[in-house]
Amino acid sequence: MAGRTGDRSGGRTTGAKPGGAKAPGAKSGGRARAPAAATAAPDDAPDATPGAHPGERIAKVIARAGRASRRDAERLIAEGAVRVNGKLIDSPALNVLPSDIITVAGQPLAAPEPARLWLYHKPAGLVTTARDEEGRPTVFDNLPEGMPRVVSVGRLDLNSEGLLLLTNDGGLKRRLELPATGWLRKYRVRVKGAPDDATLDPLRRGITVEGERFQPMQVTIDRQQGANAWLTVGLREGRNREIRRALGAVGLIVNRLIRISFGPFRLGDLAEGAVEEVRARMLRDQLGPEFAAAEAPRKTAQRLRTRTPEDATDAEPTARGATRQPATGGPARPPRPPRPRRPRPDGR
Repeated sequence: MAGRTGDRSGGRTTGAKPGGAKAPGAKSGGRARAPAAATAAPDDAPDATPGAHPGERIAKVIARAGRASRRDAERLIAEGAVRVNGKLIDSPALNVLPSDIITVAGQPLAAPEPARLWLYHKPAGLVTTARDEEGRPTVFDNLPEGMPRVVSVGRLDLNSEGLLLLTNDGGLKRRLELPATGWLRKYRVRVKGAPDDATLDPLRRGITVEGERFQPMQVTIDRQQGANAWLTVGLREGRNREIRRALGAVGLIVNRLIRISFGPFRLGDLAEGAVEEVRARMLRDQLGPEFAAAEAPRKTAQRLRTRTPEDATDAEPTARGATRQPATGGPARPPRPPRPRRPRPDGR
């Protein structure tokens, strides 16, 4: 079945106005002039006008199959590398159906993968971007081999560390980033100085920094450690460097920031640089039945460090709904001896 082309002018043509006046740009016959080129839809744009053209945007389908990001898929289309049912396409303004045959650079597109989610313990010193113009190391340069193409849910800046969620699905990414989700994000924060409750009260009430209003934060003082204090900060929005800027506005300099949880997902004792995959059942319980298709258990991606074949067979379940691979370097766990058989009352 041929692909469905997207709307070129908002799903309708503009004819003459009532009373005989022509619409701007309309020819004498009343037909609207088509735009010179279609504009690529943004990542959060709907796939189609309801009732107009069924299917999904082709760039989204390519991204779901793990071939490229949605932006890179649009670039591949512009370069003439994508065909639908054998026909070369030159615009991402195209909706396709599951029955359509799509090829990218001559290779058939793989079937879309179910949505998956990983917990990653980001070290400080990595930027959360696919390509850095300054050549700094990125999160995606340091993921384990065998990981599929993933995107981050939100960001952690260069000097921040801790829990970063990764997913292979753009729709899941956007859903988790929406403020409407209402999930609390918690951070352990070390600041220089000895703050008291009066110092932190503006953050609890909501603070405006450089004309930008931040929502009220949950802030507790955990302990004083020499010239520094440890705080726990919780917030429900993800503004750029929000915690650093808010604390700076009350005279506190952040010298360490660790995200410890994102909604129901916790960093726990996940080692720095390690990755765990969230079980499909937990995704379904937290996000709804649309993720139930990923119910089959999967093997967790390897950690960043090289692991031995013995380690690969010794995965342990964790309380966070993820499969944990043991750290490298320790001896393989010996097999548990068989439990002795208890004799039955009848002697058999």
